[in-house]
Amino acid sequence: MEDGRRPHVIIIGWTCTTLCLVSYTAAFSHGASLSACTDMMPRHLRAQLHSPNNYVTVHTNMSFYFPGDKVPVTVRSTRDFMGFLLQARKVSNDEIAGTFIFIPPGSKLLTCFEDGDTVTHSDKSLKRNLSFVWKAPAQPIGDIKFFISVVQSYFVYWAKIESAIVAQRGQN
Repeated sequence: MEDGRRPHVIIIGWTCTTLCLVSYTAAFSHGASLSACTDMMPRHLRAQLHSPNNYVTVHTNMSFYFPGDKVPVTVRSTRDFMGFLLQARKVSNDEIAGTFIFIPPGSKLLTCFEDGDTVTHSDKSLKRNLSFVWKAPAQPIGDIKFFISVVQSYFVYWAKIESAIVAQRGQN
């Protein structure tokens, strides 16, 4: 009877291992985890940082903003990618700032420090050109830059690609 149970034990063990690995990899296909909030690095098992980035740009058509302004942000790539993590950060101290109020299909909001301060992918569909709208806080926060990390495949990514500085104007 002992021998009859072993194949079941092996099958159950294999099934559990497979389900654990599938759920682990599926989690990243639905967006970055909160553990990526600070350094914007993907947490894939053997992912390799590639440099330099000649494919992806993040920019806005505004060189300055006022507190409370809505700022359009565009991500352009000459190659398809699957995943991303986008944030606005203060130039003075690298803190995440503001909230995203418009995001494209295939993406979702994350809460790293406050609701909607980060955007990530929500599926593995191939992406190339994305448009967002970021809302500056009502209180002055200083100059900002937009940063994006892009995952081309499970093994290839570029981290913290940055926009030009968007200078803050005006006071409350």
